[in-house]
Amino acid sequence: MIPLSVPHLNGNEWTYVKDCLDTGWISSAGAYVNKFEQQVADYVGAKYGIACMNGTVGLHIAQILSGVTSDDHVIAPNITFIATLNAIKYTGASPILVDVNSTDWQMDLDLLEEYLTGNSFTIETELGTFTFNKSTNKRIKAIMPVHVLGNMGDIDRLTAIAKKYHLDIIEDSTEALGSFYKNKHAGTFGKFGVFSFNGNKIISTGGGGVMVTNDEELAKKAKHLTTQAKTSQMEYIHDEIGYNYRLVNILAAIGVAQMEQFPDLLENKKKMDAFYRNELTGVGDIVFQAVSIDVSVNCWLFTFKTNHMRGLLEFLNSNGVQSRPFWMPMNQLEMFKEDIYITKNNNSSGIYETCISIPSSGGITKEEMIEVVEQIRNFYLTN
Repeated sequence: MIPLSVPHLNGNEWTYVKDCLDTGWISSAGAYVNKFEQQVADYVGAKYGIACMNGTVGLHIAQILSGVTSDDHVIAPNITFIATLNAIKYTGASPILVDVNSTDWQMDLDLLEEYLTGNSFTIETELGTFTFNKSTNKRIKAIMPVHVLGNMGDIDRLTAIAKKYHLDIIEDSTEALGSFYKNKHAGTFGKFGVFSFNGNKIISTGGGGVMVTNDEELAKKAKHLTTQAKTSQMEYIHDEIGYNYRLVNILAAIGVAQMEQFPDLLENKKKMDAFYRNELTGVGDIVFQAVSIDVSVNCWLFTFKTNHMRGLLEFLNSNGVQSRPFWMPMNQLEMFKEDIYITKNNNSSGIYETCISIPSSGGITKEEMIEVVEQIRNFYLTN
């Protein structure tokens, strides 16, 4: 079976993990944690990085530090991995789901702006200026764009909307390490950006995440909250509710080794993307995800649309090519059915019903890609 997306562990992972084991530094204290978070921050062009156990908890902490409460709304796209919405629910806030564009599968900013124009009002207070939802009277505190599959939408327009309506931007960049908009890296356009290093990402720590920010005070506060809000190295004194969210040294050691290889793995992903697009153009009814000229995408997971998705999915998995359908839209999941969903054409549903992801590992070989393409062509010859 050619796997969908697995880690490529071909560097100093064993050496650095052995160092952790030999020295006994395997938990949340240790030099590799600090080194890994700084590597990520330096790469993306942020001043500070905070390593945490996964991307989901990074999104949770980012919202807490942005002042999101149970009386608030947070805006998010309807097509995303469920972690985005779970993190919103952890705060007690209510998501406002926005349908996505049919071409690039990013949040539809036309829909969003139209909704905010007609369904919100602004109040100036001693604490600042805030936007409220007319129908719920809840404050709309933040917007959480998701760079779906490492792609990015119109960030200039998104930041303009956020500024106009006084929204904090928390970028769900969990899939977007190596993606840029107008030469600026994903995750650096708002108050926080959050990256994931789950097993299926371009680089992996098994489970892990890094929050990035340019605000020194927020960075200190994030590190404080993710280490149980402990105020003394000696005494067990804590000054607020904290979280056991800090990444452990042994996983960070893998991350350090993976970051050393990241430029090569990113180049492999781009070559893979170019190969698939070239070889699958004109095959059946395949339609690729659109990418703006302003975006340099990291090509994380190759996904395309076809009206034969279910048949192709079964065929590929039966013939040694691991493939997966796209995420079910958030508004279709039981937990979010009662939340606000802004749409006209319900593009999310159509994308879910037609999109399929094919093998995209950072270490995928030319021979494996040829086999994937051959099997896809075989399917369309008989369908």
